[in-house]
Amino acid sequence: MSLNDKIVSRERAAEIAAGMRAKGKRMVFTNGCFDLLHAGHALYLEQARALGDYLVVGLNSDSSVSAIKGPSRPIVNETERAQLLAALSSVALVVIFSEPTSEALLDLLRPEVFVKGGDYTKATMNQEEKNFVESYGGEVVLIPALPESSTTRIINRILAANSDKR
Repeated sequence: MSLNDKIVSRERAAEIAAGMRAKGKRMVFTNGCFDLLHAGHALYLEQARALGDYLVVGLNSDSSVSAIKGPSRPIVNETERAQLLAALSSVALVVIFSEPTSEALLDLLRPEVFVKGGDYTKATMNQEEKNFVESYGGEVVLIPALPESSTTRIINRILAANSDKR
């Protein structure tokens, strides 16, 4: 499967999910901005993939990243972010979405496992997403974040290095 074949519409993702489910395959789903892909992201996605047979990543669109992170984000546009995610062997499919949360994708795909990063707890994560996944028997799993690894930290280091040169 080529890189661009892994970047699919939500409708195509639902078709693939139905086919995989018919074969008894267990879907793991996660979502996020994945701006400035870093080692923490790669490790997180590898660990998420290990929880099932294939990993689907819901990728926030440029407009939703701006709404969540502020007008200076994303640093990398959605097409490039999707291609970087699709290049990872742990990622089976990437679906870009514009909504502020992944609830619509969760409803469409109904993953067996929904994974969030360790910067959340079950109490602080989106309760509608959590409750929805649990309502149909899905499992919610939190994966600890890699310490010292975040996009914001990288951006701040770049800005500090740039200000040192002035």
